[in-house]
Amino acid sequence: MASATQPPRQTPVAAAKKPRLRAEEREQQILHGAIRYFSEKGFAGHTRELSQRLGITQPLLYRYFKSKQDLIDKVYLHVFMGRWQPQWVTLLQDRAVPLAERLVRFYREYARATYQPEWIRIYMFAGLESSGLNRRYLQLLKKELLIPCCLELRDYCGVREDAPVSEQEIEFYWTLHDGLFYTAIRETIYQSPMEVDFDDKVRYAVDNFLAGARAVYPRLIQEQHDAARARVPARRPAGGRA
Repeated sequence: MASATQPPRQTPVAAAKKPRLRAEEREQQILHGAIRYFSEKGFAGHTRELSQRLGITQPLLYRYFKSKQDLIDKVYLHVFMGRWQPQWVTLLQDRAVPLAERLVRFYREYARATYQPEWIRIYMFAGLESSGLNRRYLQLLKKELLIPCCLELRDYCGVREDAPVSEQEIEFYWTLHDGLFYTAIRETIYQSPMEVDFDDKVRYAVDNFLAGARAVYPRLIQEQHDAARARVPARRPAGGRA
């Protein structure tokens, strides 16, 4: 019999169990955790470490993603493809609105969707590690942004041209896109604070680009025509030697 001076025995309390997540919730938990992890470690990071961060086992991770590459592909689809908005192409091609306004609106929306720390860091890691994700995304940009915008530049500059958009034209347009992207690099990678509001920088960049395009773009098209004619061999006179 217990002594009257002894404290009463405490009934053990079972540790509270974490609620089980539904399959869709667990998959999203892993995916968003992987985005954060890869943005810090790059794609060379290990799924074992990722699992530990998430508080799950590695076999559980592979129940939802069959391989590390499968997980990386899903990250790519979510981070890059999932943020591209098809209506942007419609916006850029709406000639009822001045081209400057279209470009300003697009880049402000595009920056809010993509120029975020995780997006920038994953994009940079993908390029450094030659994962191929960048090339896939650049193909999307070429088809959905660069070529349509080059066609709009032809119209803006009064160029009547039916030939497919050339690589020279695409490179010319890259000067606008690259400049704004580098602003995000400075802020995210170099940790350089921006003293000017990004929306203002977009307006400056677009106005500067279009002012230059008025002078340069028609000349660029003409130079391509001249180069094409120079490559065509002269026809020999019939019945004789040239």
